[in-house]
Amino acid sequence: MSSNSGIQIPSRLPLLCTHDGVLLPGSTMRISVDTARNMQLVKSRLLKGTSLKSTIIGVIPNTRDPEHDSDELPSLHSIGTAGLAVQVVGSNWPKPHYTLLITGLCRFRVTQLLRERPFPVAEVEQLDKLEQYTEGGQADGELGELSQRFYQAAVQLVGMLDMSVPVVAKLRRLLDSLPRETLPDVLASMIRTSNKEKLQVLDAVDLEERFKKALPLLTRQIEGLKLLQKTRKLRPDDDKRVLAIRKGGVFPGRQFSLDEEVEDEDGDDTAMLEKKVKAAAMPEAALRVCLKELKRLKKMPQSMPEYALTHNYLEMMVELPWSKSTTDCLDIRAARVLLDNDHYAMEKLKRRVLEYLAVRQLKSTLKGPILCFVGPPGVGKTSVGRSIARTLGREFHRIALGGVCDQSDIRGHRRTYVGSMPGRIINGLKTVGVNNPVFLLDEVDKLGKSLQGDPAAALLEVLDPEQNHSFTDHYLNVPFDLSQVLFIATANTTATIPPALLDRMEVLQVPGYTQEEKVEIAHRHLIPHQLEQHGLTPQQLQIPQDTTKDIISKYTREAGVRSLERKIGAICRAVAVKVAEGHKVSRAESPTEQHIKQSVPEEDSGIASPPEMPIVIDHIALKDILGPPVFEMEVSERLTLPGVAIGLAWTPMGGEIMFVEASRMEGDGQLTLTGQLGDVMKESAHLAISWLRSNAKTYLLANGSADPLEGTDIHLHFPAGAVTKDGPSAGVTIVTCLASLLSGRLVRSDVAMTGEITLRGLVLPVGGIKDKVLAAHRANLKRVIIPKRNEKDLEEIPAHVRADLDFVFASTLDEVLNAAFDGGFPAAVNHPQVVSKL
Repeated sequence: MSSNSGIQIPSRLPLLCTHDGVLLPGSTMRISVDTARNMQLVKSRLLKGTSLKSTIIGVIPNTRDPEHDSDELPSLHSIGTAGLAVQVVGSNWPKPHYTLLITGLCRFRVTQLLRERPFPVAEVEQLDKLEQYTEGGQADGELGELSQRFYQAAVQLVGMLDMSVPVVAKLRRLLDSLPRETLPDVLASMIRTSNKEKLQVLDAVDLEERFKKALPLLTRQIEGLKLLQKTRKLRPDDDKRVLAIRKGGVFPGRQFSLDEEVEDEDGDDTAMLEKKVKAAAMPEAALRVCLKELKRLKKMPQSMPEYALTHNYLEMMVELPWSKSTTDCLDIRAARVLLDNDHYAMEKLKRRVLEYLAVRQLKSTLKGPILCFVGPPGVGKTSVGRSIARTLGREFHRIALGGVCDQSDIRGHRRTYVGSMPGRIINGLKTVGVNNPVFLLDEVDKLGKSLQGDPAAALLEVLDPEQNHSFTDHYLNVPFDLSQVLFIATANTTATIPPALLDRMEVLQVPGYTQEEKVEIAHRHLIPHQLEQHGLTPQQLQIPQDTTKDIISKYTREAGVRSLERKIGAICRAVAVKVAEGHKVSRAESPTEQHIKQSVPEEDSGIASPPEMPIVIDHIALKDILGPPVFEMEVSERLTLPGVAIGLAWTPMGGEIMFVEASRMEGDGQLTLTGQLGDVMKESAHLAISWLRSNAKTYLLANGSADPLEGTDIHLHFPAGAVTKDGPSAGVTIVTCLASLLSGRLVRSDVAMTGEITLRGLVLPVGGIKDKVLAAHRANLKRVIIPKRNEKDLEEIPAHVRADLDFVFASTLDEVLNAAFDGGFPAAVNHPQVVSKL
């Protein structure tokens, strides 16, 4: 071969001895390298070489068994293949080794072994000199005939394969573009042949001999494919026979009827899948995609990895409820009774469900509403969603969104990924089997965000009534109609929900319960449920309403009823121990009021029958079981000194009362703030100080000096220092606390207040009024000061709570101070209020 037109290899080559295959010129092969000589060759030659010449190595077939390899160099095969190392990958598992990707260039013969260590190097002679054939134009008769026969056989072989597979189509194009002399090596490396047969092709240095060695291999492969195709045509029931044998009970030596198995179930999986696709009542777009995938599946061999992926996709498509739905129960009276039996209070939520039922009676094609229940934990947001599904007669599915930080959980993964699967919405529809269930999106305010995308943004399409009729999951890649699904989201706060997502939902506030509501809930639902859970009956345990009130006020302080249920469960467990041990419960003075007395044990007491002697829990038994009270009403004790006031705060757990304490000392007018305060609350404190300093003379706070802070430092503290606090609603409380400190007067111990202040002394409205008022009611406070513009919010507060409290609506700080102190807080000069004429 001429050096300017063909391949010219170096005269000296490092030798790589391989035992796991035969590399032929024109083919590419992966070779695993783990022996010492081969490892040293890779490290010294391939990894450290910088020129193209250093990547050319000689590959010699090793006929020795690798399990019995020794340090001695084996006898080398005389003919090898010069190869170009395209890729080197190293690994340490299960043992150190390299994997080489090598492309064969041409044959060579080893003429002399120059050295053996650290790796063999030999002087070689290049053997492939084919320019006479390529440049001569006309080959002799026998060689030309052989090459033509070989080419026709290769075209016949490729024609018997599936041309839709990209590799097959590429091979067909290569047959026309490659020189004929390279075809024996290329095709011998592709078809199924043994290493011994490939070695014979490698040893065939003469081109005519090479064609003669490779042609029988090609002919054998064609005959095998013909036989396989003929067998499939003559015996199409082979799959059914295999299916019948797998399914059951067919053992060697037992006679069985194949026709009976066929009658019971069609064994052709693809035909069954096609029947399911046509019976699924899909929309036209989805049906078109399924038929296309089904057509590809029929042409695909089962050994291909894509076969399983396509099969799983089609199974998912036929299992989705494209047209299956349940009939809504539209009886409003029955729905009202069911909702009232399941939940006490929650009138706003119940009214919204009944409104939906009424409109569904008038219009059958109403889209499912998208509701968002916002309220503190334990108030029953999740359980009321389950009750709504039972009321409507629909299937219920809960999707927990807390901590989800991947948008693929909502939209699914594309089928190009390994292990792809649909999102939670489509999986939920497959689980319930209908297209109009009730979906509860739990904890939608606790969605995360990561590098995998924002799931809250993915929910925009799901929860938008104008878009969810054509929701497209990445896995399905076809639209699915979600407009009939009733979505109910739950959240503890709307602050962490993105505004765009919040805008798509109808927000219904679920406030905390009052003490009276908790008592009713406990006796209607919690106590019967706990008795059933602990194997007790009402004849064995009775909890009076007074005891329930003590549990609520002294052992729990929450907006919901979860802690209350846990305390009732603790009582049931204590009584269950007594009942199981058979202890006799000593009677109290009144036959209807009995309690567990552990202070006076009776050694010789008889065993009483629990149903005949119900155990009644009173305050003494309550203390024995639950211990001393956790929460004490300490309001009056903490307001015995000037400089203390009670504010009202809103938290995601409900409303809370908040004490504000102030003290003064000698200094230079500094203000110190402690208690984990946010920026807004710090600014409120500075506003309060500025307003009091500017009005010190008006309210007689200056004590003869121009500035009440002259020579004085003020320290403001908000107890529960480990809890972060922020918000503007503590402004009026800080002013009242500082006014009490500077004037030396005590704030009324039964007053709580909330409101934002301005530098001019105005009181601005704040949020969370209902939760704050309920917190004041739980703390047995009698007077609540709120901004005048929040008067409208009192309509949501239960009537008995409004009757127990004295509300003061303040528009200025002067009105706040007069209501917070006994006898008012008179000013030396009363400024007339200026009314704007704009």
